Amino acid sequence: MADLRNYQGRVQTGELIDQGLRSYMLKVYNLMGIGLVITGIAAYLTTALTTTTDQSLAAGRMGNTLLTSAGVAIYDSPLRWVVMLAPLGLVFFLSYRINKMSVSAAQTTFAVYAALMGLSLSSILLVYTGQSVAQTFFVTAASFGALSLYGYTTKRDLSAMGSFLMMGLFGLIIASIVNIFLASSAMQFAISAIGVLIFAGLTAYDTQRIKEMYLENDDATTAGRKAIMGALTLYLDFINLFMFLLQFMGNRK
Repeated sequence: MADLRNYQGRVQTGELIDQGLRSYMLKVYNLMGIGLVITGIAAYLTTALTTTTDQSLAAGRMGNTLLTSAGVAIYDSPLRWVVMLAPLGLVFFLSYRINKMSVSAAQTTFAVYAALMGLSLSSILLVYTGQSVAQTFFVTAASFGALSLYGYTTKRDLSAMGSFLMMGLFGLIIASIVNIFLASSAMQFAISAIGVLIFAGLTAYDTQRIKEMYLENDDATTAGRKAIMGALTLYLDFINLFMFLLQFMGNRK
């Protein structure tokens, strides 16, 4: 009888852990999804504010797109460096300070970061057609979903693959910086292809790592912080996968 009670206790504990893990992962995905929505809205509103079809209202031009005075300030002045670097600065701030922040403050910071990322990424709507951006987004969403599901369900330990992918990511960053000066189309194609592979792998690896970060005895504050950092990680995987795929699939204006 004692063995039976122990077995039943283990089963009940396992069920509680599974329920808690599902709730935790659902929160991670919800936060990530909210971040993507905020980014999309911010990018759309920025494009609406910075472009025009009225020649009399144009203060500048980017390719075939007419820019308003706000567009010139954001895309064709020193302010563009602030727009580009602000999300990077905020993501470092959130990563280093989250353990000292309340859950609500961390969520607000993540939302502000997502909005700044939308401001930074709004330029893609000036370069690529809206149809190709939408198509690439849905391809990215489907690919991300499949890869994240694999990372969540697989019994295989992906930690070794993760270490390899992180080394590849550093190499990718260095190659991208070098190509800013070389401006080689062949090298850019190779960077895009490698980038897709790296972030596809990182999506599965990060999902497994986020899953393993869950502890059933975490208090609400700790679990909330972990969920936000998990959402930020998957958000970055999604955005980078989308950007590299867009370089393959996107039709330029």
